[in-house]
Amino acid sequence: MTTTRAPIDWTTALVDQAVWHWDHQLRPRFAGLTDEEYLWEPTPGAWNVHPRGQGTTELQGGSGELTIDFALPEPVPAPVTTIAWRLAHIIVGVLGARVHSHFGGPAVDYQTFAYAGTADEALAQVDEKFAAWTAGARAWDEAALAEPCGPSEGPWAEHPRVELVLHINRELIHHGAEIALLRDLYAHRND
Repeated sequence: MTTTRAPIDWTTALVDQAVWHWDHQLRPRFAGLTDEEYLWEPTPGAWNVHPRGQGTTELQGGSGELTIDFALPEPVPAPVTTIAWRLAHIIVGVLGARVHSHFGGPAVDYQTFAYAGTADEALAQVDEKFAAWTAGARAWDEAALAEPCGPSEGPWAEHPRVELVLHINRELIHHGAEIALLRDLYAHRND
């Protein structure tokens, strides 16, 4: 007896992986994030979000009252980054830029973004960008997932969009785990 399997809905499978992680692991780990914890620098020289003019690197990005530390090329080894810096990376580089380039969302880049000064503001920003990314990615059917990413993805322009969705999933899992670890270190610090 031969059984026939239903076709796989690849869009749902791919997007639901990120949504499940977001709903059951990552976003619950952000609950209760305080402003002190958000800006806590676990090591000297940690990259952070600072009031304009108080950054610790030669290059500072940001259009508002706050800027973000970065350097080109990135130092080796790369500095430890704060929760604020990691959330900004997820908001701007991982989700925001892709929402803009692939789904027509507002332009977002590290130099012109208005960085959040509070944990609540950053969480609202990341929630907004995650919702926009998810909605956009859900609109890509199997044929759209097979299309090239396009010039906004630089050297990966000719790679299929399915690889971009998988990359975004990895970035959320990876950076979310880093934020969770920073929260654990903050809770067990010896000040």
